Amino acid sequence: MKKEIKEKYNKIIDEYGKEIINSESYQKQKNFIQHGKTSVYSHERGVTMCALRIARGLKLKIDEKSLVRGALLHDYFLYDWHEKNAGHNLHGFTHAKRAMDNANNDFGLNKIEQNMIYTHMFPLNLRIPRYKESIILCLADKIVATKETIKRK
Repeated sequence: MKKEIKEKYNKIIDEYGKEIINSESYQKQKNFIQHGKTSVYSHERGVTMCALRIARGLKLKIDEKSLVRGALLHDYFLYDWHEKNAGHNLHGFTHAKRAMDNANNDFGLNKIEQNMIYTHMFPLNLRIPRYKESIILCLADKIVATKETIKRK
């Protein structure tokens, strides 16, 4: 990605996600690993960047603020799912709801953001994305997660 475009998208992310990114609880995600050596914080930031690229590249009419907020919070489950713990056994199936509940409690979500976070694991979870922003997040998350997983090998 060109440096100018990356800077432009980072400004958008910082503008719409300032409250989220600067919060103490969100910063803690730098200590939790998502895929390979990638932190949850870095993963969410990468997914947000990818989601913006998809939406703008396809010239889709969307709620860009909701896209950024939902993408930044899609994995806001606030634990290291790699730790051996009975509550983490079904992480792939349960973390979307936990992330949505945590995000709603800490930041207050609109309906688009709630649906984005709750359905981002589709089709693994059978919750249907109802908004363009939700579909974009599903796609961006899978693209970034695949890159992170391949990179670690």
